[in-house]
Amino acid sequence: MAEVLSESLGRPVTAGEIGLAPLQEARLPPGATFPRDPTTALRGIIDHWSTVDRRDLLFTTTTFAASAFAAPVTRWLAVSADSATPRSDGRRIGREDVATLWKAAALARRQDSRYGGGDWRTGSVARCLRLQAAPMLRGSYTDEVGRNLYSAAAELSRAVGWAAVDMSDHRSAQRHLTNALRLARLAGDVQSGCHVLTTMALQTLLAGHPGEAADMAEGAYERARPAAAPRVLAFAKLVEARAHARTGQTRDAGAALHLAETLLGQVRADGDPEYLAYFTHARLAADAVEIHRDLMQPAAALRWNREAGTMSQQHFTRSVGLRASIVAAAHLQAGDLEQGLALGHRSLDILSTVQSNRARDYVHTLLATATRWKRHPAVGELAIRAHREIGVPIPA
Repeated sequence: MAEVLSESLGRPVTAGEIGLAPLQEARLPPGATFPRDPTTALRGIIDHWSTVDRRDLLFTTTTFAASAFAAPVTRWLAVSADSATPRSDGRRIGREDVATLWKAAALARRQDSRYGGGDWRTGSVARCLRLQAAPMLRGSYTDEVGRNLYSAAAELSRAVGWAAVDMSDHRSAQRHLTNALRLARLAGDVQSGCHVLTTMALQTLLAGHPGEAADMAEGAYERARPAAAPRVLAFAKLVEARAHARTGQTRDAGAALHLAETLLGQVRADGDPEYLAYFTHARLAADAVEIHRDLMQPAAALRWNREAGTMSQQHFTRSVGLRASIVAAAHLQAGDLEQGLALGHRSLDILSTVQSNRARDYVHTLLATATRWKRHPAVGELAIRAHREIGVPIPA
């Protein structure tokens, strides 16, 4: 991380600049972060990243406000690409500068997946928005470089926002994701906008609003369908399927999942974004396990789990741990207590190594699935261990 920052700044960075925790965000009224005017929008994003709280603060759980996404989503769906915005003031920004932002965004994704959104290594990436992205946005650049710069900054802001989602810091996440969506529109990058809006839909789903999440994911797909790569569209359909499953809409969930799988079969080398390279058929199958767990279809969930195969625990630590908890719940739904408990303990082995509120939520769901055996000593032992190691409340 320090090397990426030093390369951009041309000098060594200090420990204070890197920081040991993610940033906190100020409250803003819904829609205030997505101005229609491109110049006003860019200035607002720069000001936010330049003046955001610089102290080393811990994440705090904040309430998700569904209304905060209303104006950004509506405005992006109405106009997904702005006209060209070359700038002639400030330091000259070139392709190598933009490449540094893409590297920072890739690092953010890796750190979050391996260590969780609350780990200091993940949180340090948020400083890139202030120390790298904001100064670059203030610089001078051609239209071509500018559009690539906005796309890179959008992906970095999206990655920082997703880390905040993982820690249930919803206010911070909503601000970062809204900035990302606005940058995608500045870039004229409909594909990036689709990816960001799908991430916003996933946050909305995890915050307990599956109906709104389904609408957002479907809107992202429909708006981007003429321009986005199949993998990007498949991701939107997968999130839509997950949202439908949470509301028990079996037919809609199945249709969206089937289309996501079909789109993945159409992936081509050209135009395929690197930031979604992880989203393969195996990863779709892993998410399909959760979809069928939510639909109370354990046999189908376990069938999809066999298709998902083995994921790299080193690179996708949190995902492997979450999946173990989901498969454990599917075994419990099928009446297999022994296998459910074994996988429950395996999920704790893995998730106790990451800093993630989402991990606690998934294990809490697993324990809720085991309530039919709540008097069984082994179930109590799992609950006590989950409370001791990752802070899951012990079921009543």
